[in-house]
Amino acid sequence: MFRPCIDLHEGKVKQIVGGTLERGAANLRTNFVADHPASWYAELYKRDGLGGGHMILLGTGNEAQARSALQAFPGGLQLGGGVTLDNASGWLSAGASHVIVTSWVFHGGQLDWDRLKNLVNRVGRGRLVLDLSCRRRDGKYFVVTDRWQTFTEVVVNEENLEKLSGWCAEFLVHGVDVEGLCGGIDEDLVRKLGDWCTIPCTYAGGATSLEDLERVTRLSRGRVDLTIGSALDIFGGTGVRYEDAVSFNRKVLSSERAAS
Repeated sequence: MFRPCIDLHEGKVKQIVGGTLERGAANLRTNFVADHPASWYAELYKRDGLGGGHMILLGTGNEAQARSALQAFPGGLQLGGGVTLDNASGWLSAGASHVIVTSWVFHGGQLDWDRLKNLVNRVGRGRLVLDLSCRRRDGKYFVVTDRWQTFTEVVVNEENLEKLSGWCAEFLVHGVDVEGLCGGIDEDLVRKLGDWCTIPCTYAGGATSLEDLERVTRLSRGRVDLTIGSALDIFGGTGVRYEDAVSFNRKVLSSERAAS
């Protein structure tokens, strides 16, 4: 299934090459800067019944845009970026369906179980998404934090996904090495997520065509959803028409209803 997104940077909806976030403003590669505010995209997703999308705040100066989008589509967007124990409940009260957390719980290169337990006690497992965005090193996928700058010691593997699935409602996984490049998905990572995930999982990174949406569905046996960013026409891309992605979801849902 297709899941939408809204990435906010310096108060604007943007599509950024994810791996360049670590290099500073002078080297940041931006694929797209929107004329529309975040609320315009939220209203579009609401119109088309696309719940479960993620809105990520990349740095400061994005709160006003984020709140307007949550008001436009209450309960329809997950929110991540700077989420902590102190502000998680506030974002849920503002209209987020879930909060997405990574850096705050992956503390000091390790998963901080006390922080995770405290967060679950505060917001509930059912409203928490763990961001396991990762980069490949030595043949393994390691969770990266701090705008994907810092490698943790946590590997995305079957054992860890099984353990973490008891502490959240969903996983969000960016294939950071291919994020924003429109050069194709990380098929190996998608296949592994399909094999290992027992709760809903959304993959993002590298999607360049509608065929990638079909490929993710096939490789994961329908267990992993796909976010399409820079290739999407509503973000200035030429690879995927937004309406075609919406139609794909409708066909899948229609087939599921017919099968039941």
